[in-house]
Amino acid sequence: MTLTRSFVVARNDLARTDTLEHTLPPLGDGELLLKVDCFAFTANNVTYAETGDSIGYWQFFPAPEGWGQIPVWGFADVVESRCEGLAPGERIYGFWPMATHLVLRPQRVTDASFVDATPHRQALPAAYNLYLRTAGDPGYRREDEDLQALLRPMFITSFLIDDFLADEGFFGATRVVLSSASAKTAIGLAFLLHRRGGAEVVGLTSAGNRGFVAGLGCYQRVLGYDQLAELPADRATVYVDFAGSATLRQQVHEHLGDQLAYSCAVGLSHRDTARAKSPVPGVKPIFFFAPDRLRKRAQDWGRGGIEPRVAEQWHRFVPMARGWLTVRHGAGAAAVQAAYAQALAGQVPPDVGLVLSMA
Repeated sequence: MTLTRSFVVARNDLARTDTLEHTLPPLGDGELLLKVDCFAFTANNVTYAETGDSIGYWQFFPAPEGWGQIPVWGFADVVESRCEGLAPGERIYGFWPMATHLVLRPQRVTDASFVDATPHRQALPAAYNLYLRTAGDPGYRREDEDLQALLRPMFITSFLIDDFLADEGFFGATRVVLSSASAKTAIGLAFLLHRRGGAEVVGLTSAGNRGFVAGLGCYQRVLGYDQLAELPADRATVYVDFAGSATLRQQVHEHLGDQLAYSCAVGLSHRDTARAKSPVPGVKPIFFFAPDRLRKRAQDWGRGGIEPRVAEQWHRFVPMARGWLTVRHGAGAAAVQAAYAQALAGQVPPDVGLVLSMA
């Protein structure tokens, strides 16, 4: 019998939190007990909470009525196994609750990965049910665990957006504008676009973050939100919206006018869910859902075709990330609650990453 502690938030008031304890039943045949060692918490996880009902993130790790467990990315160790091929001591990377333990039901076990077949997760996006065995993961390096927990989930989204835009010929555009340019997913995308070449990469950010964003070296031009008028509307442009601000989206659409070739909605880093005062002009914003693109590429490239491609670009990105990201660690429920409140309020600087543990 294992006692587990879980950090939960009120689904109707994300600022209200609690820590719950319960005892896990003995493992059944085919099950795996893991101790969650560490996980990252970023604005991406805040987005999971913001869209918990609409996209289904609350369903991955059920909580008592009215409460939700926000999914996080990180590492866990197998402590007990009744699943053939997986032994205690093995380290696993994947999708976890903000908790001390989790029981999984692995299927399709290979040297590199397995898929969780817990019944309530089967109707959810398959990308989140894939767990990587670090011993067989081409992207894993022990010394980069903090960076992997913090950045790799977002980098995969960055990789998929870059792949999508290139696959579509950038919709005929020669410029890509990214809002919330200091966001980690935006930085990953800017890095990939800069390496690919062929399009000017422009970052929109707050006045306070302009220096940081400009110093990254992957944006050809960086503007504050109040400087949008300085961006010439002289060429076909793709807008990738990580901010999620309805007001900003309307301003960008109006400014670019007929030169807006495609509008890609990704994140909610500004937590501005208010509707625009009038219909957004120009092309309709299309929400980019990474699991859908991942599913397409799995069909195109085969089951083993995605990880090596991502790993190749990831290993190029990591040295650049080391140059700007400072990692802060926290352990225990009080530290997790404090870090969560800071992230929810948007008070984590863009050059800081939070790696936490409930233990």
